[in-house]
Amino acid sequence: MLKEQNIFIDSIRTLANNEGIEAITLGKLYAHKDFSNELLDKYFDTDETLVKCVLENEREKFEIIFIDHDFDGYFDAIDILFTVSKEMVGKFSNISPSVTYEYKNLHPLIYDDHMQKRIDFIYGKIQVNLQKGIQEQLYRDDVSIELVARRYISRLMDLHDPDNFPPEEFSFDALFIQMFDSFVRSIATKKGLKHYDKKRKSIKF
Repeated sequence: MLKEQNIFIDSIRTLANNEGIEAITLGKLYAHKDFSNELLDKYFDTDETLVKCVLENEREKFEIIFIDHDFDGYFDAIDILFTVSKEMVGKFSNISPSVTYEYKNLHPLIYDDHMQKRIDFIYGKIQVNLQKGIQEQLYRDDVSIELVARRYISRLMDLHDPDNFPPEEFSFDALFIQMFDSFVRSIATKKGLKHYDKKRKSIKF
């Protein structure tokens, strides 16, 4: 996605975060003084195109966290998970605002395609991290990589469902940190737990 388009969509997403997803239909954006009709014409021809672009922008912001902290880099598996998780918590409003969950009912086919692409991406990265952690003896070698990766994805997706965790009652930060802690403790070796607990004390989410 072009830089200009991403910046423009960021401003649209900010409006959605403040006023809800119903505020960012093309008709309402054309009538809004803060949005350029020229750019709206340039990048979006229908509401469906707008939705696809908003969700693509969301995926890009999510995926860049993993790319910037390469799972094949120089840090161990737990260090990488900590860094990625801290970034996810810090940038949650930019990578997955709960408001976009409303697209599940408004544009189900587009939303389902978006979520499947996100799931496929996470699944691949978590598998690599699990393999790395097992090789480093930080994760147990008797865990099923496929099962654990799918369980991680399932728990992460649950956090985005406002029916399960109403955002006015549960903050994403607190939920994610709890999920992350449970995930690592369920697969770590004694060596991994010792390293994790030391790391946990030194890092503030």
